[in-house]
Amino acid sequence: MLLRSFQTAAFALAALLAFSQTASAASGPRLERWRSYAGVSWQPSSDNADPAPFAGSVDAPIAGLHFDANGTAYVSTPRLISAGAPATLSKLDTRARTGPARLTAFPSVQANAIDGDPQQSLRNVLGFHVDRRNGWLWALDMGFIAGEPEAPEGAQKVLVIDLASGRTVKRIPLDGVADRRGSFLNDIAVDERRRVAYISDSGMRSAPHNMVGLIVIDLASGRARRVLDKHPTLQVEPGVKVVSHGSEVWPGNPLLLGINGIALSPDGRTLYWTVTTGTHAHAIPTAVLRKTDATEAQLAASIRDLGAVGGNTDGIVVDAQGDLYITDVTRNGIVRYSPRSKAMSLMAADERVRWPDTLSTLPGGDLVFTSSALNEHFAGSVKGGEERYDLWRLPVTGSNAKAR
Repeated sequence: MLLRSFQTAAFALAALLAFSQTASAASGPRLERWRSYAGVSWQPSSDNADPAPFAGSVDAPIAGLHFDANGTAYVSTPRLISAGAPATLSKLDTRARTGPARLTAFPSVQANAIDGDPQQSLRNVLGFHVDRRNGWLWALDMGFIAGEPEAPEGAQKVLVIDLASGRTVKRIPLDGVADRRGSFLNDIAVDERRRVAYISDSGMRSAPHNMVGLIVIDLASGRARRVLDKHPTLQVEPGVKVVSHGSEVWPGNPLLLGINGIALSPDGRTLYWTVTTGTHAHAIPTAVLRKTDATEAQLAASIRDLGAVGGNTDGIVVDAQGDLYITDVTRNGIVRYSPRSKAMSLMAADERVRWPDTLSTLPGGDLVFTSSALNEHFAGSVKGGEERYDLWRLPVTGSNAKAR
């Protein structure tokens, strides 16, 4: 009873803190609910009418989001709750503002087939990157789908896909650097000039002893290396609970998610990351990550703690000036970190935001992020027909922000 009272008081305090911090962010840029969708649909519309929603729409929440140089939106609908979605990677028609999100499988339905060749077919994409410099999309495939205890051989991979033709430019296998049963390949950041990518493995499927790590891949050689394996700065922080809207996420079966969002500085020289079941942001020079003979001790010594974010986190992105933006799932908004001033502050928040996830940027620079109440969907508490997948927009004046 005493423990329960303490937890209740703690959650009340968290809610009060979130309210006060949300109020303090009200004087800054205002969040706009840019698009709001009643589920998803891969059906074509006729006479511009809303298409019929996908029957399993409640089990296919929109998670990832990125834009190409022309403003075309790409989204991921990971097959984590159900394997039934016809595609895990799609284009989104943002011209539509009502009804379900109008999706077109990318590069095709066949290329997203779960019964296709696991080495070539996109099975379960959460994190991906749209490469505006080279005209590619780097798709990170976790390999496993809902109901599978482990990923099939060869299914964990990165497929680099040409945006114009849909052909696969390169396939980079990840089985050698990720565990088919315990890894959870979460996000990918790409140095478009050097053609090097960095992958976060939150190890959630091996919780509570998460197999966390960073994976460095080189496009030219097709090689992948795992570094900082199980390092504390990538790991679930002891004693930390994930809180959303004043309540613990999945009480009794707490969310234990290690390193999640990762992003690169504009010059590609610094990699940033946050831990969802944690409180701090970290950074490391990419030069040491790219150094193939660097020891784990040298890597660890190069990590910088950027300080407390203020809440639990998910997606992150960096703008052209080098400012870091982080989604705060506890306070329903966006935190900004300035490498110049070393200041971390809540930039904007809105109580209507439910689990802010992937941050991306429009070609003009404004931030856009997904908000699909992912924690509630994974808990099975959203009823079919009541799902709502929102895209929120935040003006970033003069920043020309862009994902890296």
